[in-house]
Amino acid sequence: MFSDTELFKSKNDIEIFLDRAEADLVQVYKNIDRIGLIVQERILRAFREHHLTEEFFAERTGYGIDDIGRDVIDEIFADIFEAEACACRVQFVSGTHAIACAIMGNMASGQRMVGLTGRPYDTLLEVIGIDDKDPRQLPQRGSLRSFGVDYAQIDCVDMLDLVDSEAALVAAIKDVGHADLYHIQKSRGYSMQRKTLSNVEIGQMIQAVRRVNPDSLVFVDNCYGEFVEEHEPIYYGADIVAGSLIKNPGGGMALTGGYVAGRKQCVEGALMRLTAPGIGGHLGITFNQNRSILQGVFIAPSVVGQAVKGAHLAARVFEKLGLKTFPDAMSPRYDLIQAVEFGERQRLIDFCVALQKFSPVNAHVAPEPSGMPGYADQVIMAGGSFIEGATIELSADGPLRPPYAGYMQGGLSYLHVKCAMKGILELCLTGAAPFA
Repeated sequence: MFSDTELFKSKNDIEIFLDRAEADLVQVYKNIDRIGLIVQERILRAFREHHLTEEFFAERTGYGIDDIGRDVIDEIFADIFEAEACACRVQFVSGTHAIACAIMGNMASGQRMVGLTGRPYDTLLEVIGIDDKDPRQLPQRGSLRSFGVDYAQIDCVDMLDLVDSEAALVAAIKDVGHADLYHIQKSRGYSMQRKTLSNVEIGQMIQAVRRVNPDSLVFVDNCYGEFVEEHEPIYYGADIVAGSLIKNPGGGMALTGGYVAGRKQCVEGALMRLTAPGIGGHLGITFNQNRSILQGVFIAPSVVGQAVKGAHLAARVFEKLGLKTFPDAMSPRYDLIQAVEFGERQRLIDFCVALQKFSPVNAHVAPEPSGMPGYADQVIMAGGSFIEGATIELSADGPLRPPYAGYMQGGLSYLHVKCAMKGILELCLTGAAPFA
């Protein structure tokens, strides 16, 4: 085996290393396949029990009143997410939009929201109405704070590793005071310190909330985590979850959209925010996307499994190059994201430029840092995907701030991820990948 600091001397060395890396991961891959089969059986059962037929693929126009296709999608997704109800809508423009509707549709002026997992993902800061760079700045118009919702946050993630984690969680939740809605972010976001939570750990947090405030709602940002585990957060007690269809549950087929799932009244609240009071989920066509949405979720367990296998392989590759990875190659996964710390601004940029070269679309384009709506810092993004911004497809991004970490996710096929890793190693061999 190569030493941790030795670079590859030939393309043959690269082939040998990748073979050995895959051999190290055989048992890991078997467990991913086991989970995928469980989820696939649940999805197949939902399709069968709701008598899915081609008539549900028919295009509708106008208001979409009594659209049986839209309704059966909601019913199927509810079963898949083990929830009382679900709303799957192409009108959600992103995962952040679905999350915002889920939270705002279930809160009122004078109420209080508490985040249990520390600083939320960048795009949620403006939804809440906070600016951690300038706390004196007035809340964003249309944000939770501008509507009179109070917000506080604590970081309970590390408490999950304590011997008496339940007591620590209960004490922390009591200390922060009453909340009408608790927010839990499953994925690490742009953090090299905070781990991604398993749904079992999310369940521990929820149980602590129930001990302190049994009538409060618990919302989980489920982005990047769908179908990576046997069960979803609803199974462990969450009241409502939300995410994007161009991440895991779209399987690379959905062109746009998002979902909210959970208790019926919570889903209805989110839909009232998406459309209008009195309309909720009763109107809104699916723009002839029923087939793509259903086919996407049907193949999603396989696609997600391929992406998770690719994340393990990528971690092994980057560890070999002497870079810090989080999680490491042999650790269990609860989402798609593989974080790699580059330490310097230019090295992060160089990595994204290198990954872009192995994209199926726009491989000839060199990504450049830029400002992005909802992000406090410039962001560099690599991702030549068939669907713009689809992070179930192989992509990477990162904010240009210390520790200059890149967050790689997705891969419609394991073979694509392996091609990219092989290509990056070959760039290292020629000296064309200075990030290594």
